[in-house]
Amino acid sequence: MPQLDTLADLLGPAGCLRDEAEIAPYSVDWRGVYRGQPQAVLRPADTAQVSAAMRACAGLGLAIVPAGGRTSLCGGVVPQAQGPASVVLSLERMNRIRDVDPLDNSLVAEAGCIIESVQNAATNVGRLFPLHFGAQGSAMVGGALSTNAGGIRTIRYGNARELVLGLEVVLPDGRVLDDLRRVRKDNSGYALRHLFIGGEGTLGVITAASLRLFPPLAKRETALVAVRSPREALKLYARCQESGAELVAYELIQRNCIEITLRHGTNVREPMALTTPWYVLVEAGSTHPSIPVREALEAALMAGLEAGEAEDVVICESEAQRQNLWNIRETFPEASRIDAPGLPTDTCVPVSAVPEFLERSEALIAAHWPEGQMAALGHMGDGNIHLSMKAPQGMTHAEWLVRAPDFEERISELAVELGGSFSAEHGIGQSKRASMAALKSPVALELMRAIKATLDPAGRMNPGKVLPG
Repeated sequence: MPQLDTLADLLGPAGCLRDEAEIAPYSVDWRGVYRGQPQAVLRPADTAQVSAAMRACAGLGLAIVPAGGRTSLCGGVVPQAQGPASVVLSLERMNRIRDVDPLDNSLVAEAGCIIESVQNAATNVGRLFPLHFGAQGSAMVGGALSTNAGGIRTIRYGNARELVLGLEVVLPDGRVLDDLRRVRKDNSGYALRHLFIGGEGTLGVITAASLRLFPPLAKRETALVAVRSPREALKLYARCQESGAELVAYELIQRNCIEITLRHGTNVREPMALTTPWYVLVEAGSTHPSIPVREALEAALMAGLEAGEAEDVVICESEAQRQNLWNIRETFPEASRIDAPGLPTDTCVPVSAVPEFLERSEALIAAHWPEGQMAALGHMGDGNIHLSMKAPQGMTHAEWLVRAPDFEERISELAVELGGSFSAEHGIGQSKRASMAALKSPVALELMRAIKATLDPAGRMNPGKVLPG
């Protein structure tokens, strides 16, 4: 096609993939649920090439689907199956760390940098980049910011949004918004970066970010606690918060999730006798080795045992023990896919509402899909519980989805009813547009559409994502 020749001339052979085999990986999402064929995959090498590509696509009338590590769980980084003619714009070649300043506690990374690479760059100068989640070995900075990624350390450091000082963004018409300043205080008008964090590429393309760094943790103490129910886990959470041991993570895990991981996971072993329905993985830390983290955490957990909030406690005595616990937590999604199909959700409720949310979810499953099994684990410290409903053995994902087509919708409605959100950290993409229409405030949607119309009047940026049709 002549228009693709124009793009190839602009970006060079490595910057414009047109072969069907080369394009294929960009045509399907990570879960294999959403598929859409782009005209080409653009791979610019720098911001100037992104800007030129955006201008060219505007002139050619091509829609643009920005992509990073393509670990999206909501179909946000592939074209719509029946959408307009589009190209995928991959930031993978833009993977430079532009600057690291340990005194300023900041780092400037391009959008194609792998999250783990940013963590390593911070470590090399004695600092910590705290964003931590299962896909950090393949997820990229641009995608993590575009979906406002969360993870296990949100209770201490916040989501991706809280870790951004400034952004460089290429707008739909090719103009570059250079707002990479690293200052902590800036009252010079609207904080424009927040339009693009969580925007999933529907307003522009993030090409670089100034990120916050922190002193590294000199000490970490990790424990697995057996509890009877989420209500006891919530009481124990309050006790741990007040203990003086600063919490880094507080993960709630249903026993069947551990059992599934032990069956199908690799490099995991049973951490304790599994005698209760629920478990808590708790980690506390300190930036100075003299702080008595273990003593404070141990005292809180022992007090929890005496108060009946906990039934058993294992405090790690080695890094190998600690790593085993985190392997169990972080390899569950893959083990779960091997075990049986599941219908996943990504909701958040106020922390105090987590027990009620789980109790009502379990009752909902028992009433409508008694053959299903609830599997829940997640970040209890910030209210983000990843709850799924496992299919009976032998049933395919397609069959299970036909049996329970409104499961995710019902769980989302429950979360919103309890004062929460139907999307906690995975974004909206294609999969949650119906929930946006049904559960998002009409005023909020009106404002979002007005912003979209202002920045992307032709609707070429990631069409069919985030905003309902």
